Amino acid sequence: MSSLLDPKILMSIKDLSLVAKKMIDGFMAGNNKSSVKGTGLEFSQYRSYQPGDDLRWLDWKMYARSDRYYIRESEIETSISVSFLIDASNSMNHRDKDFSKIDYAKYLAASLGYLAHLHGDSIGLYVFQNGEIFSLSSKRDSQHMSRFYYQLENISPKGKFINPIQYQHLFTANPKKELLIFISDFYEHNGEIMQLMNTLASLRHEIIAFHLMSGNELEMDYAGYDEVEDLETGKTVLINKDQPETYKQSLQQYLSALRMQLLDKNIFYRMMATDKPLEQALRDFLKQREKTIF
Repeated sequence: MSSLLDPKILMSIKDLSLVAKKMIDGFMAGNNKSSVKGTGLEFSQYRSYQPGDDLRWLDWKMYARSDRYYIRESEIETSISVSFLIDASNSMNHRDKDFSKIDYAKYLAASLGYLAHLHGDSIGLYVFQNGEIFSLSSKRDSQHMSRFYYQLENISPKGKFINPIQYQHLFTANPKKELLIFISDFYEHNGEIMQLMNTLASLRHEIIAFHLMSGNELEMDYAGYDEVEDLETGKTVLINKDQPETYKQSLQQYLSALRMQLLDKNIFYRMMATDKPLEQALRDFLKQREKTIF
């Protein structure tokens, strides 16, 4: 098992569904159910026995009560494609104490990937780094999952987030809609990340955007420092410690505007603080996803 898979995290989320329970082009994400009737795991309804039906699905208890033969119909479980899109620009190396954003992104993708694989879904990986993109096509076998974890573990951020040229074909090759999980700090210079979000949204995939923020960013907690360095430009920025409330107010305005911008594109947005326990953050997220649909 990958070193990224914290047993506490996996035990925390093993009983929860990953994706939303809504119809997406012929299948339901979340519990991964289709509306096709058959002999799957989820019970749907009874119907009268017809000549030629598989006798294994006769319900003998119903026969004992009614003296009539009934077949148990169920909803067939179907798999979907879940692809993780990782921002590997240099700003993801931002560290709060002993934990960087890219560390958190790796644990997040590994845990959700494990859960999706547990549900029978196929898993893909795309890493965006300095204008280039690494891609691992979506598959569902165990050997593929080993490659998935290996590639996650070896992500080493560098450069800026620059939109790769002609990457759209990677997300149009599969005629079915996918669930795309984008993990980033949303640090951009000229709207590069939002350009990517616009493109993906136009392809009508379901998209979840995880916005990673460190505790020192959220609280402006840079004790002992008067300035910080931009990891992507090398520029230094002075810290104004005399106006913490102004900083927090501006930050909340930014986060609110970003959230609304993504929601307008039907992209599910979730900010995650990297100083909070991942197992609780995942549980809260998955519960929120379940509530969203009802």
